[in-house]
Amino acid sequence: MIRHLACFLAALAGIAAPAALGAAPLRIEITEGVIEPLPFAVPDFVPASPAAAGMAAQIARVVAEDLTGTGLFREIPASAFISTVSDFDAPVQYADWKAINAQALITGSVAEAGGQLTVQFRVHDVFSGAELGNGLQFTGTSDGWRRMAHKVADAVYSRITGEGGYFDSRVVFVSETGPKDDRRKRLAVMDYDGANVQYLTDSASIVLAPRFSPTGDRVLYTSYESGFPRIYVLDIGRIERRILEENEGTMSFAPRFAPDGQTVVYSLTEGGNTDIYTLSIATGQRTRLTNAPSIETAPSYSPDGKRIVFESDRSGTQQLYIMPAGGGEPTRISFGQGRYGTPVWSPRGDMIAFTKQNEGRFHIGVMRTDGSEERLLTASFLDEGPTWAPNGRVIMFTRETQGAGGSASLYSVDITGRNLRPVRTPEGASDPSWSPLQN
Repeated sequence: MIRHLACFLAALAGIAAPAALGAAPLRIEITEGVIEPLPFAVPDFVPASPAAAGMAAQIARVVAEDLTGTGLFREIPASAFISTVSDFDAPVQYADWKAINAQALITGSVAEAGGQLTVQFRVHDVFSGAELGNGLQFTGTSDGWRRMAHKVADAVYSRITGEGGYFDSRVVFVSETGPKDDRRKRLAVMDYDGANVQYLTDSASIVLAPRFSPTGDRVLYTSYESGFPRIYVLDIGRIERRILEENEGTMSFAPRFAPDGQTVVYSLTEGGNTDIYTLSIATGQRTRLTNAPSIETAPSYSPDGKRIVFESDRSGTQQLYIMPAGGGEPTRISFGQGRYGTPVWSPRGDMIAFTKQNEGRFHIGVMRTDGSEERLLTASFLDEGPTWAPNGRVIMFTRETQGAGGSASLYSVDITGRNLRPVRTPEGASDPSWSPLQN
């Protein structure tokens, strides 16, 4: 990675760059708050064919919005540009971009023919007057132009920060309409930024807690269609669903896939007792993991599938515990003031996100897997239900406003707690679950 831009971002992230700048390419681990975002410019991409003229400008806009939304980047408006980019292959006039204090410059071209789209782009370090790596190219359908833009933004983000991207991903959530005392809920899926909303169920019955599969093609959720909570699995591509767990006299809820996508971990209430079970999707075989008079729920696997974090009131208050994936004696990891719930293991394996309630306020927080370094990222009347972005650096959650007419909406925050942003949805929204990056 080019030194000037990498060192600049390292300084912003509060991390010192290695002394040996001539060594391996720099990777910036963003774990501290960024106070001054990196200024960048994205001129409209160059249309390489007449049919791509409008789309080229739209793709550039989405790329800029993706990067700006991270809080790490600040876009320089087109009104400040001294020169333009009308030829993708022409030499870049670095002095013109340096004069307006652009640190990074992103240029691109878009060609469209027969419903197929080809997007080329380059990332330039303005101060050093060179490209960051080589240019890249993505190909897809014209209808999927937003995905092409997200892919470009992911590549730019990764090239500059050294982190994996998260823009080419989706979120499944519960769409909510109607007054609080007659709320209608149905499953929906959208791009990570709220575009391309697709409804997966009707609002005839209450649905809760949708969870993506590791491959992003299926969703687990809980439905009250039968009058009791039951777990369903839905194939998103075909909008086909089936009941996974249906036993008379029981209630099953809070499902989540194992990393292999073939096992489901969930809570089941039977005979007045709530414990954690696993279920084989292929065989239907059920295995009990906990056996205690307390309430055990909200299980979440570690990325390697070897451990499960869950919430339990076995200590007298709602706290977080970790146990082996096959069951066994759990270890408590939460010891702060208040009650802890809805733990979710980071896809990087290094942290656990959770909901905390203390002194009349709700918080989204993170901690290390041994319970150390607890950090609260938000505080409000009601924040709950965190879900991790694919790169493990951003969390989305539900925020509900106070009062009889209160509504639920989605927000995102990075793990520094410095970039809290609303997520646009057409209606009220809750219970988000972030997909892995799309293929």
